[in-house]
Amino acid sequence: MKFLYTFLFLTLSSAVFAQSDIERFPVFDECKEKAIDQLEDCFYKTLYAQLKDNYQHPVKNDSVPNQSVTMRFEVDREGSFVLIRTDALKASLKEEMIIAFEKLPKVEAPTFNGDPTYMQFILNIPVPMKESGSFQVYSNSDNEVKKQQRKKEAEDSLAFAKANEEYNNIISDQYDRNQLRSDANIPLSYQRYHRYEAAMNRVGNNAHTAVKPYTFNYVDQYFDLEAERESLLKDQKTWLGRKWYNEHFFEVAGEDYWFVVDPGVDLQLGKDSRDDVNTYNNTRLVNVSGGIGDQITFGMNIQESQARFPGYFEREVRLRAPDGGNPGIVPGRGIAEDGGENIFDYPVATGYINYKPSKYFDLQLGHGQHFIGDGYRSLVLSDNSQPFPYFKLNAKFWKLDYTVLYTSLRDVRSEVTADDSFRTKYMTHHYLSWNATKRLNIGLFESVLWQDDNQRGFDFNYVNPVIFYQSVELQTGSRGGNALLGFTAKYKFSDRLTGYGQLTIDEFSGASVVSGDGSYQNKSAYQLGMKWQNAFKVPNLMMQLEYNRVRPYTYSHNSVVLNYANSNQALAHPWGANFYEAILIGRYTKDRWYGIAKAIYGERGYDILQNGDNAFYGGNIYGSEDDRVSDNGNETVQGNISNFFYGHLEAGYVINPASRLKVFGQVIYRSQNPRYNNDLVRGESTMWLNIGLRTDIMNWSFDR
Repeated sequence: MKFLYTFLFLTLSSAVFAQSDIERFPVFDECKEKAIDQLEDCFYKTLYAQLKDNYQHPVKNDSVPNQSVTMRFEVDREGSFVLIRTDALKASLKEEMIIAFEKLPKVEAPTFNGDPTYMQFILNIPVPMKESGSFQVYSNSDNEVKKQQRKKEAEDSLAFAKANEEYNNIISDQYDRNQLRSDANIPLSYQRYHRYEAAMNRVGNNAHTAVKPYTFNYVDQYFDLEAERESLLKDQKTWLGRKWYNEHFFEVAGEDYWFVVDPGVDLQLGKDSRDDVNTYNNTRLVNVSGGIGDQITFGMNIQESQARFPGYFEREVRLRAPDGGNPGIVPGRGIAEDGGENIFDYPVATGYINYKPSKYFDLQLGHGQHFIGDGYRSLVLSDNSQPFPYFKLNAKFWKLDYTVLYTSLRDVRSEVTADDSFRTKYMTHHYLSWNATKRLNIGLFESVLWQDDNQRGFDFNYVNPVIFYQSVELQTGSRGGNALLGFTAKYKFSDRLTGYGQLTIDEFSGASVVSGDGSYQNKSAYQLGMKWQNAFKVPNLMMQLEYNRVRPYTYSHNSVVLNYANSNQALAHPWGANFYEAILIGRYTKDRWYGIAKAIYGERGYDILQNGDNAFYGGNIYGSEDDRVSDNGNETVQGNISNFFYGHLEAGYVINPASRLKVFGQVIYRSQNPRYNNDLVRGESTMWLNIGLRTDIMNWSFDR
């Protein structure tokens, strides 16, 4: 019989695993009469026998080979068996072995130099357990190996005195869901994050939920990621079955490192009824995540895509066309090349490296997307824009969570391009979240954008992580920067019901607010929303209601480069400004199945661009305030007013919870009816049917 091996170690001695003259193994009653050099062997034999007597294999006549349960435990100074961790492919095996372990009796404590100490063990136990079974123990202390090596070195010449078997001794097969306990980022996904927030928003938790993406370690404090993964495992006996349904494609881990690699896809096929277009998306990607030691984690994602979109979304892509001849920009993805026949070819690359110098701080350098807020939309900072380079500092302590974000952005329009190079601008963002009570969270934020003019580069006036940007903006020139201020709030009415809101102030005139004269200078936006977990007493059903309202000219600027945007995409709400919307969303999860229902109704104000009326009505954030239609009398939703409706039904199945591969089908209905048809908007109703197989690591925002 070929037995699975057991790893065993003792942390308080350099000769950790070997029985020596000054250390003694734990002693069962059956071993008390044994000599000191026989205690180790007796310990393992007795331990195996008692576990076998206690263990009840959950599957009768189970003939599946190579099954095992891995247990990490210690025998403490009182001689008690203390369980640290248990793992098995089947949850039932794990549960039965824990029951058997808990029945173990107290033993005489291990000793070191005559004093009681503790020993830690890792046992890989073959199951079902057999009458003649035993643990095969391998010593990691390598004492005998080192003795033989020193003997050989004595015989070798000086040139080979330090030759060793370093390569063969490298351990790389100890991956044990390390990612779920790491500081690696969890990719932004609405469907994934709403599950975590249900646990993080329980009354009394000190979690801060606004700044995204989250890390696995942070979420795991409130939501048991390993238990969720365990509950979703399928019983697969083959390597291919495990990789397709349960595991990362490539998993490597040793004593102080780990990384995983997953190939992925975003394959979609659909039909747009309005424009009679056969749509598709063909994305191939590679997703990498890893860690080195306890302080460094990293991630990377590379995508190559070709797509033909429904008519309304294709026009959105083309409206954002950059200078230089490329036909458009795919919202949330990036610049697209012409693939012929209304096909867009667009690559995406993201990545980061995170350093955690202490339990309170994280420093992250990367290229990616961010989201600040508790809602479906964000009026502060969202993932609507394509990924951009950034440096992020985060500090969590007491009841506070403080985030500082330094970024580099681009304006790619032809009117601001110089010497065939896109215009560079920078943004610094501060966000302070405070859990004022066990129910109430208050957030404060400020951000400032400035352009790279007069060889200004990254202005060190904005490097200070604790400064009021409005005062700096005045010192550097009001047209040299664009500062935003705002507030967020969240209130937990109960474990299941949470209210949230945002207020963004781009510019403010107190006298105009009092007089109600509709000044263009009153540029602001607000959000109100509610989340209801386990709605109607249905487990894992989340209902969300949200209202957003943004006044005209918000996020725009008198210097057209300093709009709150990146590469022709809004940094906050995808509609820009001059609108209101109401959103109702339902999300349901059952095991690996999920469903989504979404309805959005709103009114949007576009520029008229008819009969010689070329004034700026405040909806397009790339417009200049100098071209405004009026100083006063401005109201939310003005100009070329259009009602808007968007309905979305989706159902899907998560094939692999580790790589987030899923299959889905969706039906989208979109209707818009402006007063005037022009180059920006036209009246139309679209029904879009779409099915796909995709790795869920980025959000698609088709509701625009």
